Amino acid sequence: MVETQKEVPKNSFLRLLKAVFWSFFGVRRRRDLESDASLNPLHLIAAGVIGAALFIAVLLMVVRAVVR
Repeated sequence: MVETQKEVPKNSFLRLLKAVFWSFFGVRRRRDLESDASLNPLHLIAAGVIGAALFIAVLLMVVRAVVR
């Protein structure tokens, strides 16, 4: 019996976080960009939205700390 499931790399979650983190800065190596094609697009979008929300929350906390 031949199994047709794709094997998910063990570090795919870390690769996802790394891809989103570096994309916020606009810095990616071509090799990394090509390897990101195997990441789930929905997971990338969700991680990007969460990352943006965290970034905004940190900015708001810094601004409030400076203003007070």
